Amino acid sequence: MSDLTIFPADLAAMSTAQLVALPITDFVAAERNVDEASAYLKQLRTKLDAAKLQRFGEQARAALRDSGRDFGTAHVNDGALHVKYELPKKVIWSQTILKEMAERIVASGDKVEDYIDIKLSVSESRYTNWPTALQEQFAAARTVEEGKPTITLTLDGGVA
Repeated sequence: MSDLTIFPADLAAMSTAQLVALPITDFVAAERNVDEASAYLKQLRTKLDAAKLQRFGEQARAALRDSGRDFGTAHVNDGALHVKYELPKKVIWSQTILKEMAERIVASGDKVEDYIDIKLSVSESRYTNWPTALQEQFAAARTVEEGKPTITLTLDGGVA
């Protein structure tokens, strides 16, 4: 076993082939170090984003309101620093009400697709629990693609 620890900065300089050639204990340690560094950086990013919002958010939101908008982009200056503030609009539609509206549209003789974007799906767990005859009826509408694989490493005697 190597006494050297491979840190994320070291990994950046290594090729994929070099990583593949690492002794397994070093490979597992490197993965653990990257996971820890990622978690640490995520915490720092969250903290820094909160500080930016606390420092510039009120002034930037006021600039947005002063321009007569509730959402969008505003620009403010703080000395030599230019701050670009973006507040996107996030719309959430009530699925229950939309379903009722779709039924009304159909009842009036119009095509619901002219008014509402519709995406139909079937959960895989529901599909696999259907009777074979029902599965066969839906088979032509179903395409199975690969997702992103996940590989979890565990050394004998404990977690990697």
